[in-house]
Amino acid sequence: MSDGSSTSLYDLDHDAFARLLADEPRYRIDQVWRGLYERVALVDDLTDVPATLRARLHRDAPPALTTVTESASAADDTVKWLWSLADGATVETVLMRYPDRATVCVSTQAGCAMACGFCATGQAGFERHLTTGEIVEQVVEAIRRARPQRLSNVVFMGMGEPLANYDRVWPAVERIQGHLGLSARHLTISTVGIVPGIDRLAAETLPVNLAVSLHAANDPLRDELVPINRRYPLDALAAACDRYLTAKNRRLSFEWAMIADTNDRPTDADELAAYARPLRAHVNLIPLNPTPGWPTVGSNPAQVEWFRERLTRQGINVTVRQNRGTSIDAACGQLRANHEITMSPRRRSTHPA
Repeated sequence: MSDGSSTSLYDLDHDAFARLLADEPRYRIDQVWRGLYERVALVDDLTDVPATLRARLHRDAPPALTTVTESASAADDTVKWLWSLADGATVETVLMRYPDRATVCVSTQAGCAMACGFCATGQAGFERHLTTGEIVEQVVEAIRRARPQRLSNVVFMGMGEPLANYDRVWPAVERIQGHLGLSARHLTISTVGIVPGIDRLAAETLPVNLAVSLHAANDPLRDELVPINRRYPLDALAAACDRYLTAKNRRLSFEWAMIADTNDRPTDADELAAYARPLRAHVNLIPLNPTPGWPTVGSNPAQVEWFRERLTRQGINVTVRQNRGTSIDAACGQLRANHEITMSPRRRSTHPA
């Protein structure tokens, strides 16, 4: 399936704005661009441009995101949105606020074709790629909501596989860095292990961070948990990660969802340590949020701590990720799953177009 057919406000780069507003003076085009990207203003708040021009923007380049529902957790200052796109597809965005920073987790696809069974998005199947503008607008909304705190980090860890949508994701990265003003060193792209995509990232000029959703460090188990491993097995993935480190000298992280009696055993810890150590990788342990379509549960807190200690004793830098937003279905795909119990066969797919 293709991207949404309509052009949204943030799908337009500066040159496209100039073409759209070709009959406007150049200073007016720059004025609109600065308002959208430097002030991060709503079109209706661009009161320094004529009302007729604001109306024209609403008509010819409307926003991409319409709120379906918004959930906020006062306990940990987390906000999660479910957005509807122009064609009816829905995606999620999560804003996480901490005392020293604010981070937004953005989606890059509606659904996901990677079929990781413990992930609510993977259970739903693939619908379509998001456009560059649909990705950028999620960050814009988070910047507005985080105020007066400054949004400092963007993680491409929401719905979808970012490197399967590379040709829209990378322009979004460039726009976020170049025009919204976030440092490339505060942008993290996650992947389940798309080796050609990792190599493309290594050749780019911006030094973004790379996070690999690993979840198993032996091929038979990873084949089961992360099916793309059958195409890009662990040896090939490690080689690609090493090439990325050589090119970028950025920290590599491995994400590890803690699944009870599945990947939280002594042998799992030892295999992970042996895999991470040569790559100097940081490990993030993630207590698994339960999803209706996966038959097991997350490791209990004591087991997570034991696993962390075993890795630490083997020289691995480990963080246990705080489970934020559990009360608002903040795990990837959960909020959408609870609002869209079924998807029509036309929109369900296991393979991206």
